[in-house]
Amino acid sequence: MAAVWVVLYHYGVLYFPSMQPDRHTALLNKGYLAVDLFFLLSGFVMAHVYCAMFERRVDTRSYWTFLSARIARLYPLHLAVLGLFVALALVVSITEYAAGGPLAGIPVTGVRSMLALLANLFMLQGLHASTLSWNYAAWSISLEFMAYLAFPFVLVHVWRAGPRAQGLLALMLCAVLAGLAWWTGDDFNQWDGPTTLLRCLPEFLLGTLLYRVYVSQPSFRLGTGPFSGQSSSLWSGDAVTAGVLALVLLTLHLKGPDLLVIVLFAALLMAVVSNRSRIGAWLNSSPLIWLGEVSYALYLIHGLVEHTTSEILTKALHIQDRHTLSTGSSFGMMVLMLSVSLLLAAACYRWIEKPAQRYLRGALSR
Repeated sequence: MAAVWVVLYHYGVLYFPSMQPDRHTALLNKGYLAVDLFFLLSGFVMAHVYCAMFERRVDTRSYWTFLSARIARLYPLHLAVLGLFVALALVVSITEYAAGGPLAGIPVTGVRSMLALLANLFMLQGLHASTLSWNYAAWSISLEFMAYLAFPFVLVHVWRAGPRAQGLLALMLCAVLAGLAWWTGDDFNQWDGPTTLLRCLPEFLLGTLLYRVYVSQPSFRLGTGPFSGQSSSLWSGDAVTAGVLALVLLTLHLKGPDLLVIVLFAALLMAVVSNRSRIGAWLNSSPLIWLGEVSYALYLIHGLVEHTTSEILTKALHIQDRHTLSTGSSFGMMVLMLSVSLLLAAACYRWIEKPAQRYLRGALSR
């Protein structure tokens, strides 16, 4: 759902300006905060998956096992979509040359350049996304990979630390985020330059701490292990989850502070993962499980759909200014683009992401 939210933000707010959803609600205009939810959730899930491996120490074998799994998870689809961007650029260049225009190759520097291609290959594009991105959405994937590099060493210390030290670390991370909010005027839509590290890394670490709290507190931990068993605690019912979700949506609707939304995201994550009632069952329904499975592909591929649409609008339909499109036309195109993105995401997940992930994990383990 967060992936769909960020796609709707890119399409419905940034790409089709005539729609102006902020006249009715700020929910879509705050869609960039979906990335902050990604970072929190990623830290939580990584701690859940790897706590047993790294709770005592990090050795060469375990670190490579972890890193090869992360490479196999992120790289194949990232490289495939990057290749599609390059192919599209070459097709457009050849088409324009065939129509009598100059032959424009791939530039050395700038957006969609050879330097940007090199940065994407090494997952460095997130450090300066405005000049290094072929696929602009991949900036957050780059930063998350940087967080992965340090994650096992951080997890060891987080797991060994006592409650007081963990609380102090949480306060320090919140102070960093508060400082970022003060520095940027509470604008967490920081996707370009080193300030993105102040957004990604603290949130990722907070997600790790949230998981530590989850498994150590009886009010959250269910049964004999995480994500299993039954509990009669308040957190396992629908009341808390619905209340926190309503507060999140209301804050977003009223254009509340970004920092407050991120704090509420942390509470929502704890409520949702502890829920064992109707909301939990609904979130584990087959359509939403499928949407979660294709979410990474959707996040990566929607930028290609947007870029292709731009080429069609400008080169084929000669529409240079999207402000001239009516609200109805913009809405129809947004729905079409979202539908195409979901179909392509499903295809990429089935025929590229999963097979390549299995192959690469085996190759790297050997």
